[in-house]
Amino acid sequence: ILKTLNSWFWWENIWMPINCTWADFVDRDGLVFPKPHQLYATIPYAFVLLIIRFFSERYVAIPLAKALGIKNVRRVKPQPNPVLESYFRECSRHPSQSDIKGLAKKCNCTVHLVEKWFRRRRNLEIPTVLQKFKEAFWRFSFYLTSSIVGFIFLYDKPWFYDIWQTWVGYPFQTLLPSQYWYYMAEIGFYWSLIFTLGIDIKRKASACDFTAHVVHHLAAIGLMSGSWCGNYVRLGTLVIFVHDTADFWLEAAKMFNYARWEKTCNMLFIIFSIAFFITRMILLPFWILRATLYQPTYYSTTPVIAYFLFNGMLLTLQGLHLYWGYLIFKILKRFVFLK
Repeated sequence: ILKTLNSWFWWENIWMPINCTWADFVDRDGLVFPKPHQLYATIPYAFVLLIIRFFSERYVAIPLAKALGIKNVRRVKPQPNPVLESYFRECSRHPSQSDIKGLAKKCNCTVHLVEKWFRRRRNLEIPTVLQKFKEAFWRFSFYLTSSIVGFIFLYDKPWFYDIWQTWVGYPFQTLLPSQYWYYMAEIGFYWSLIFTLGIDIKRKASACDFTAHVVHHLAAIGLMSGSWCGNYVRLGTLVIFVHDTADFWLEAAKMFNYARWEKTCNMLFIIFSIAFFITRMILLPFWILRATLYQPTYYSTTPVIAYFLFNGMLLTLQGLHLYWGYLIFKILKRFVFLK
């Protein structure tokens, strides 16, 4: 069954134009092509990024947070109590008064001690400002580095200025070393975000917003991996660059928000909002989606299945951008009219 599914998955009609086979993607005559098996390397790269994250948070983020006046608040742990811990995990974090009385009798202690235990236990679940700052610092560092490196990799490429150039010579476009490392780092980063979902800070946002982030990470990995296999690397690097150039402004705004630098935070959030609407609401739909939906029809009268798969994932991402754009607009509205 697995062999059959594997043969279906790598069927040429899914990935490449008519009259092209996987045999055509063998390196030759100075041409180097992306190979699907290279994507396995993104998993160890993800763990390398996690190690870098650990050291950057410990030796850069924490001293920076202290310099900005953020203190490491140490919370008092409640006394170990299996009965109360079991109730906290399985029943409720906010027991009613009658339940508190029942638990007090069960543990042979006063109602006041039970209330105090639950209060301290709930406080342990709340992330400290320093924890939030460290996470924002790591994302800021990666997105800023990715944006700078992406610009260095792309500024001298003709397809950075003329989107039609992404299709010139397709599918026989050679893979550049800069494109390889750009892809590996970006896919590895999103894998690292998936791996740390269980330990990263749980926001007070709705379950819908958490689901949107998970869908975004998985769609990003699927989109980049698929574009790698189909050699849509030129377009893929543009999509990555457009996304990262707005995100580091948001993480910077969070960092200064945690430090209570209100004016700086507000200024950075406004810059982020402008960058978000330019990149996600203008460049992505009217520049990149135009290149993926409209321009391929000039090169092939029979679009391959990958055309629908990749555009479907890009449209999914655009739907998430519209959702987040609506939330950003609501925040800006409150910021302007409610001070």
